[in-house]
Amino acid sequence: MNNLLDLFAGCGGFSLGFHLAGFQTVCAIERDLWASETYQANFPEARVLTADIKTITRKELFLGRAKVNGVIGGPPCQGFSMSGTRDPKDPRNSLFMEFIRLVGETKPNFTVMENVPGLLTMKTRKGQLVSQIISEQFESLGYNICYHVLNAADYGVPQARNRVFFFGVRDVYPFKGELLRPPPISGGNPVSLSDAISDLPDIGSGEGEEEQRYALKPLNDYQRWARRGSSFVQNHVAMRHTKRLQERFAAIGFGQSVTDVADTHGQRKRGNAAELSGKVFGQNNMRPYPDRPCPTVPASFQSNFIHPFKNRNFTAREGARIQSFPDSFVFKGKRTTMSWEKNLSQYQQIGNAVPPLLAKAIADRLNWYFSHLDQVAKHTERRAVARQISMDL
Repeated sequence: MNNLLDLFAGCGGFSLGFHLAGFQTVCAIERDLWASETYQANFPEARVLTADIKTITRKELFLGRAKVNGVIGGPPCQGFSMSGTRDPKDPRNSLFMEFIRLVGETKPNFTVMENVPGLLTMKTRKGQLVSQIISEQFESLGYNICYHVLNAADYGVPQARNRVFFFGVRDVYPFKGELLRPPPISGGNPVSLSDAISDLPDIGSGEGEEEQRYALKPLNDYQRWARRGSSFVQNHVAMRHTKRLQERFAAIGFGQSVTDVADTHGQRKRGNAAELSGKVFGQNNMRPYPDRPCPTVPASFQSNFIHPFKNRNFTAREGARIQSFPDSFVFKGKRTTMSWEKNLSQYQQIGNAVPPLLAKAIADRLNWYFSHLDQVAKHTERRAVARQISMDL
């Protein structure tokens, strides 16, 4: 069996994609309580450790004689993000070393680590590229390493989302990094935002219930896939907006955001609705084009986007559809949280996740790779011979 260890597991998007490709998670580690509860509810057969990864050793994993074939995960990326401070002193930036440590302790056949593309240009205080350190650390453990930047929209996800994936393969196997890149499956016809959510119950601001019946039959293949195994919709409750906010939303067209509205609909100061706040963020209250993949859904997407046809923000289920979670995948914890609350809301869990269909494409490619090692070896040998000939010339 293809046993997985999922580190920084979040709500389980990475694991779900691998499960869809025939893998099985034997253990997952996630520090956040609500994300951990979501993971356990959707993967009841997995051992889920709600703990700080720094405290975990192979002994605490309770793997027994179980062989871990793969280690996957996405260490926190805030320090690496182009939209963040990119602070080299950010303690979260060192958590990838904990990922690498557990790879060394479990010695899987392969490992896949996900992060934001900004990591590729991140440097330490001494000027060394973080990506170079990651590669060197994996190589010191006996892994050949490569990375690929992948766009989720190329793999059936209704979202334009670029992420970097580091692929490591134990050096006892033939290695050709370019063969680990999953081939795109969209065929130049990506799933659009409307394709993803147009069949969900039609609700306005403050409407919706925790469990709702589908009002429409599925309208396309994506919706048929998303509804497989689910007879009703969960996590589809809209946030309640003030009349002023709904009027602002109504003034925002496709591809526009709060920066495009007149002052009469501008953001007001807290405690003084008569004055404009003066702070306007272009990524807030953006209304995506319905006939295109949605822009990247971040952890803060509860306020980032407006429904393409409704004057309200996305629901958690709509965000889940955009991330390619099926409707049978249920999210635990509060829908939203205040800034002082520690645990991750449903929106944050969804936005932080690796899109399952992107993860499935990666897992399918790994299955292909390890079942065609003879072809990989021949490909590697041909390249080595060609390189030697060019050097001799």
